[in-house]
Amino acid sequence: MVNDLIPRVLGKLLIPFILLFALYVQFHGDFGPGGGFQAGVLFAAGIVLHALIFGLANTRRVIPDALVEAMLACGVLIYAGVGLAGILLGGNYLDYFVLDPNPVHGQHRGIFWVEVGVAVTVCGVMLQIFYLFAARGHDGADGTD
Repeated sequence: MVNDLIPRVLGKLLIPFILLFALYVQFHGDFGPGGGFQAGVLFAAGIVLHALIFGLANTRRVIPDALVEAMLACGVLIYAGVGLAGILLGGNYLDYFVLDPNPVHGQHRGIFWVEVGVAVTVCGVMLQIFYLFAARGHDGADGTD
């Protein structure tokens, strides 16, 4: 879409708002509809839109494959780390109330970090799937043009 001015301009305008809305859904998820899964998919959708408009090679320079693969592991480690923190602090796995002296704050803190782990993992999985499918049929093994 090098010569398509309207999609490029609209993409430059919309992508930041899509990513901002993903953050809103992430942070609002424990008080209303939303959460980690929805935020991860929205964030990945913003990145996919960038790739569709500006090209896969440009997007892979912004978010390289190594970062996407690290997101897969880090999200799971964040989720599991919250559970292990509950055990280390004297509770059960994913018992959030032990994460803070005030049990209500501990619940909010635990839910927040679990949802962050889910969002990071889901975004990484969506981007990895997109990168693999988008790279099919290109000359380079890594999907670059």
